[in-house]
Amino acid sequence: MNRNLQTAKRSARLTAGAGLLALVLAGCASPSQEPGSSSSPESTASSQGPRVAVAYAGGVLVVDGETLEVIEDLPSEDFVRLNPAGDDRHVVVTTSEGFQFLDMRTPELTDLVVAADAAGHVVRHAGKTVLYDDATSDTTIFDTAALADMDGALPESEVIPGTEAHHGVSVVLEDGTLVTTVGDSTSRTGIRAVDADGEELAASAECPNVHGEGAAQDEAVVFGCENGALVFLDGEISKVASPDEFGRIGNAYASEDSPVVLMDYKDDPDAEGSLLSNFAVVDTAEKTLAKVALPEGIQYTWRGVVRTSADEALMIGSDGRLHVLDPSTGAIVESHPVIDPWEGPSEWQQPHPAIAATADTVYVTDSANSTIVAVDAATGEILASGELPETPNEIAVVE
Repeated sequence: MNRNLQTAKRSARLTAGAGLLALVLAGCASPSQEPGSSSSPESTASSQGPRVAVAYAGGVLVVDGETLEVIEDLPSEDFVRLNPAGDDRHVVVTTSEGFQFLDMRTPELTDLVVAADAAGHVVRHAGKTVLYDDATSDTTIFDTAALADMDGALPESEVIPGTEAHHGVSVVLEDGTLVTTVGDSTSRTGIRAVDADGEELAASAECPNVHGEGAAQDEAVVFGCENGALVFLDGEISKVASPDEFGRIGNAYASEDSPVVLMDYKDDPDAEGSLLSNFAVVDTAEKTLAKVALPEGIQYTWRGVVRTSADEALMIGSDGRLHVLDPSTGAIVESHPVIDPWEGPSEWQQPHPAIAATADTVYVTDSANSTIVAVDAATGEILASGELPETPNEIAVVE
């Protein structure tokens, strides 16, 4: 498919010296609107309810968030990743060409692409949508609100060039501070923070295999390490250690209304597959980390946990139940049957149950049965269930 790629790169050659240039980050059935329709993007978006993007091998399905009927089937690549853009209209689809914008309202997989040799993490925080290219360590920064009004062209962006390519991630704070990971082609070691003028605020190399990030209350940003986590807060970096010699943290489930972040936790370096049995509970205010074990017979993957606007944590367990977790302790406080019990994948890319949520509704995919379920976030009641024409992999929802 020919694409008129829109490369969102406006070179941001900051003059704070070569230090900033060395920044690196580490670290996921109504027809299309006819030409000439009088519906503006704003009215179209506001007149429709939530929609769910479901990736499968070869494309992306757009699903009505209320009926769970498939609205559109959009061909793409065998493996793509999905992330909400943050504007309640678009989903960012990571492909071999870069970050491609899926308009969930039209719906269409647009020709708007931020070119990237290895499109990586997408982060939404403080009114910014931040894209990271693993192949170059370049960071592209958009005003999130501007993405909602795109009309055939990407909005203006800022690009902070990188120098040491690695699998990374960046976060931009309210005051313009950029917090990034540091690494190279052979290792990932920590994070670095610079202010809006490019002056370094703090740096740490105490985070082997740094991966995953989350923004908590008071803009505390946490990153996972092979032996704990790093917390950036008020211009300083603190290391919180795992209780085990090998205590790898790879993903963070954070809420900007709470100082406590749930993080996935792996304590056996030789364990096969992707299922996990423990959480790390990181208090970014107190700078503490606690390991919490799940009950016997309940496991999860990184694709099966989400924080809600009610400051709860929800998890689809391997027992097929939707578990409500107390994020301050990691303890299960409620459980609701949703799908059949399932086995974990041998490789993380393989299809397995995934979860996404709006303020009111939780969406869970069942890859073994090619279905999707909508659950009331407050009560656990199943609101709807829909069959999918393909085996679902990743999902993302816009309201």
